[in-house]
Amino acid sequence: MSKQRIGILGGSFDPPQMGHLILAEYSRESLSMDHILFVPVADHPVKKGELRLPFHHRLAMLELAIEDNPCFSISRVDVDRGGPHYSADTVKIIRAQYPQAELFFVMGGDNLRSLPTWERAQQLYDCCRLAVMKRADADISADMHDDVLPNLSKYVDIVDVPMLSVWLSSTFVVSRLRKNLSVRYLVPDKVLEYIAAHKLYR
Repeated sequence: MSKQRIGILGGSFDPPQMGHLILAEYSRESLSMDHILFVPVADHPVKKGELRLPFHHRLAMLELAIEDNPCFSISRVDVDRGGPHYSADTVKIIRAQYPQAELFFVMGGDNLRSLPTWERAQQLYDCCRLAVMKRADADISADMHDDVLPNLSKYVDIVDVPMLSVWLSSTFVVSRLRKNLSVRYLVPDKVLEYIAAHKLYR
């Protein structure tokens, strides 16, 4: 029996938007993963103090965003423990929860580029493979940090998506919301309805 293949996608999801879902779905398909765990953070060691909404709103929107995909679910591993939450710790805990699974830490190309600055980066890829989404104009490669992160390239899977020439961001979505501009097709409809109903990001 083959090992279950599980992807881990962490983030603030403030709000969850189509870029998150595209990253998860295309990585899952490309690397034949069985499931993607979305891991919302309660606080963010890099974006300390920058979270726009409290966790309960971000969790509610994420639940709405992924509810129609049976291959997606939410892990509370970064919420039900004290922070700060570093990716190496998160993956270590999920590894203990799924000891027989092959784990993939799903990230955008910008995250691979900044990986040498991450806390205990080598411990992260010692526990899992890195599934890296490469957009059409991205200048990244699996071996780009082998000089500072030993053998990193052996643990990197590049998910090449030429069609994805524009990378959405939650910051871009919120900027449009605050200007009273449309974000339709940038976020799932149910997330947009939740934002409107709760008068968020005003």
